[in-house]
Amino acid sequence: MGDSETIGNSPGFDIFAGHLGHLSPSQESAFVAFKQALGDAKLYDDAGPSHDDPTLLRFLRARSWDPAAALKQFSDSHAWRNKHDVDNLFATFDSAELEDSRRFYPRWTGRRDKNGMPVYVYHLASLNSAIQKELNAVPPERRYQRIIALYEGMIRFTMPLCSYLPHPTQTPISCVVTIIDLQDVAIGSMWTLRSHLAESAKLATANYPETLSTIAIVNAPSFFPTIWGWIKGWFDKGTQNKIHILGKNPRETLLTLIDPQNLPRQYGGTLEWEFFSGPNLDDVTKEAVGGELPKGPALFVDGAVADQDKIFNV
Repeated sequence: MGDSETIGNSPGFDIFAGHLGHLSPSQESAFVAFKQALGDAKLYDDAGPSHDDPTLLRFLRARSWDPAAALKQFSDSHAWRNKHDVDNLFATFDSAELEDSRRFYPRWTGRRDKNGMPVYVYHLASLNSAIQKELNAVPPERRYQRIIALYEGMIRFTMPLCSYLPHPTQTPISCVVTIIDLQDVAIGSMWTLRSHLAESAKLATANYPETLSTIAIVNAPSFFPTIWGWIKGWFDKGTQNKIHILGKNPRETLLTLIDPQNLPRQYGGTLEWEFFSGPNLDDVTKEAVGGELPKGPALFVDGAVADQDKIFNV
């Protein structure tokens, strides 16, 4: 786990190192080699969100700039997308079910950090026994499809939207900041939730690598070291180093990363937002999306929202 003192915008630290426009000469060379390898394997075309430069760089960062290793992971993920018919799954996913599924996973607050990355919150105590029972009643295959659809919505809508919105570097946004709130979580509840959490983490590590920038754990209970022993194997070493334990008084540290108006009040900011309330958009975001976020599957392309009926035609 990372040292909380190095979280966020520490002097001399480039949060976008390894992102488009922030590549070292050796990283540029690796990127060229990776694209060439993808082309030789007939896995590369420049159409679609799974082949754009920010996405390809995520795979390279995940594999420590080793083009051969990145090619292997990308090839495996490409096969996985075909196996699960991911594009069609997302385009045809039931809107009401997708919106309802957000209760079980990290939720976008509707705001962004100082670098323009979307801020997500996961309040685990909200997954009470009744909600866990509801979740477990869903067939495993459909639970898995829900996770896919939520990740697709993040990379196809939320990240492109945040890339479009004003932010300091204008670097394309390809990862998120997540606050994991362990307030009032019992160790028994965490044990019950372990398979639910592992399923999402493992899917993301394999197929949506490097979509997590900073993970801030707040209100960690005394038994957290036991929980960490359970969960650290779900993440690769790079992701483990992005996890910061902030304890019960996270305000000062979180405000180095997120402006007060964009940080929920319960974490030391001024934003009125609760886990079940959905995104609280600022004015510039409302203007970009036409007033409010679309329900169900949607894309954000070229500065505009494309709804479910248009996904296949974008």
